[in-house]
Amino acid sequence: MAGLYASPTVVNNVESIASVPSILAHGASWFSSMGTERSKGYGIFSLSGHVPRPGQYEAPLGITLRTLIDLAGGMREGHELKFWTPGGSSTPLLTAEHLDVPLDFEGVGAAGSMLGTRALQLFDETTCVVRAVLRWTEFYKHESCGKCTPCREGTWWLVQTLTRIEKGTGTPDEVAADLDLLLDQCDNILGRAFCALGDGATSPITSSIEYFRDEFIAHAQHGGCPFDPAAATIFAPVGAAP
Repeated sequence: MAGLYASPTVVNNVESIASVPSILAHGASWFSSMGTERSKGYGIFSLSGHVPRPGQYEAPLGITLRTLIDLAGGMREGHELKFWTPGGSSTPLLTAEHLDVPLDFEGVGAAGSMLGTRALQLFDETTCVVRAVLRWTEFYKHESCGKCTPCREGTWWLVQTLTRIEKGTGTPDEVAADLDLLLDQCDNILGRAFCALGDGATSPITSSIEYFRDEFIAHAQHGGCPFDPAAATIFAPVGAAP
């Protein structure tokens, strides 16, 4: 076996090791009594974003985001959940419609996303989804090792297209064409990169277009980011007073 520096290498998952003492103390049946039929046991859910008490929450698999938000003190006062990631930014984002999806591998998969690392990032209605997705995509472009063309070139082009939309320089028809272009770019990256970074870069883009297409179009209608964070609105009708 060749690993780090061409030497035998053991890779240990910290969460798995942390579960060993309690399983040894209480038994496998105790551990299996938690979770769901196909996703047994408990895990660590990392909550960050617009909640009063972000942090690491150890809970049975199958718990819902609604329950986790309650444990974290709810969404920040006066605001509501807009979108969230169940497994970090490399997993398709979900919306408030998915608050009661069981957070196990099967439940999240059926909802169209992945449980992934269980890094749940929560965003309220003051967040521009276009800007958030652009920032994530800029990260993936920066992190690309450059080894394979789909990821190296693809993430660069994704950033160019998203930046053009976020600045609101085009007409609604031009933005609609750019959204089709984004989806085509994602299709040419997905499954064609050497590692999962390329695939992960496409997930927030395709899912945000699915759930928030109107918000992308609104950037063109307003000539830039269309909502007023101070007023906690996503975007107002064209011509409306702030």
